[in-house]
Amino acid sequence: MSHPGSERVCDDALMRDLLLLRHAKSSWATAGLADHERPLNARGRAAADLMGRWCAETGLLPDLVRSSDSARTRETVARWCDAADWHGPVEWSRALYHAPPHRLLDAARTAPDTVRRLMIVAHNPGLEELASSLAGREIILPTGTLAVFRAELDDWADLDHAVFRERHLWRPRELADQSSVSLPEDDDG
Repeated sequence: MSHPGSERVCDDALMRDLLLLRHAKSSWATAGLADHERPLNARGRAAADLMGRWCAETGLLPDLVRSSDSARTRETVARWCDAADWHGPVEWSRALYHAPPHRLLDAARTAPDTVRRLMIVAHNPGLEELASSLAGREIILPTGTLAVFRAELDDWADLDHAVFRERHLWRPRELADQSSVSLPEDDDG
């Protein structure tokens, strides 16, 4: 099945793709649960699954995932991996929990040279601020949204001198509208 904007991203030798995935929608159902421990709600679980299938279908799979260690990012990544049938390396970091843009860039800057496509899974406002900075315009990242950027880089350590181009911005609701999948209404369960 082909969708507008779903062309495969090529793997040029000097090109690096930075995928920024905001965690899917989380639940507020359990009173007193620490923010770090909140799981996904039904809509979030469906969105993470949908985004994983979409990335697999379009060939937009990372070489490495670096993620916040919160419950909702862990569940987002686990569901995304299952739906994408992706079994690559995932690195969890407490430093990415509500990280500001410079810390998210540090996570990219320290990626191994062998990584051509890096996915960072994290939280707003830092993720949205980073995406906006890279795009040179305001980017809104609702939960479960994937923003894809590309830069010509010899290695990730050269990130500070890179000029990123916005490649794609995919929101779960828009993907659901283009497919036969429907997302549940917002809930807290």
